[in-house]
Amino acid sequence: MDNRKKVAALKYKPNENAAPKVVAKGSGWLAEKILEVAKEHNVPLKQDSQLVEVLSAIDLNREIPPELYKAVAEILAFVYRMSKKEPSVLR
Repeated sequence: MDNRKKVAALKYKPNENAAPKVVAKGSGWLAEKILEVAKEHNVPLKQDSQLVEVLSAIDLNREIPPELYKAVAEILAFVYRMSKKEPSVLR
């Protein structure tokens, strides 16, 4: 079993994309660097180990498949709630 930290990052522009895209993913050292950059840019972070496993299997710059829409919609709702607390989140 691999106990290294894993991350996946999504990007969604409703006027440009039909669905969110996986724009970064990695484990171990790379995961730490992705998290570091996200924190530097005030990107909200949400932990969901099962979802990150699924997102990690998607090729970079590919839209998520329809079967993940519900799970990702929950993340987008989280980001929206965070943006109300911290307006710079959705720059």
